[in-house]
Amino acid sequence: MVEPDHLVLAVRDLDAGTAWLEHHLGAALAAGGQHQRMGTHNRLLGLGDNFYLELIAIDPTAAPPGRPRWFGLDDQDELHDRPRLIHWVARSENIVRDAAASAEALGDILSMERGEYRWRITVPPDGHLPGNGLVPTLIQWDVPIHPSAHLPDTGCRLMKLEGFHSQAGQVKVALVALGLASRLDVHACAADEPAQLVAYLRTPRGLVELD
Repeated sequence: MVEPDHLVLAVRDLDAGTAWLEHHLGAALAAGGQHQRMGTHNRLLGLGDNFYLELIAIDPTAAPPGRPRWFGLDDQDELHDRPRLIHWVARSENIVRDAAASAEALGDILSMERGEYRWRITVPPDGHLPGNGLVPTLIQWDVPIHPSAHLPDTGCRLMKLEGFHSQAGQVKVALVALGLASRLDVHACAADEPAQLVAYLRTPRGLVELD
């Protein structure tokens, strides 16, 4: 079974992005950590059982990773001063099987670790976002406790996730193959419009839209 695991928001500077997001949501982000293999670092926000939000940025103190970073983060033109919702990640119980079943190539399966956490995750060799961010990366947690269990409950919850893509039909086919067609509402947009993810969160500040 494949289930939504977390949302990925990218930003140019993690501290500045954290301040912006905490003000926007009315909720504090929890400490994350460093991903030495990718040269990135993050902070986290729980969104309920087995689901969370990840704010991620290039770690300026880390050594270059020697390969393209995940989530397209090497494309500096796509990084902004305020957090942008660029992707989502889905949790698999058998990542080898589910990655092979995907209608969209998801890349290599890499072993990763951060502190007490161990996981495997799909990463394209060039680091691009599958389906321009609308087809999820797959993750398999190799620890008994999901990261969300250690995050404080701030009252934030995902109410809806939708996407816009010029090849909406292809995205829907990929989601069906992963059993996730009901988890993302996909809409067609013009060929010259960029793909986009939009999340609607219930927060202490009310309903907040993240894009």
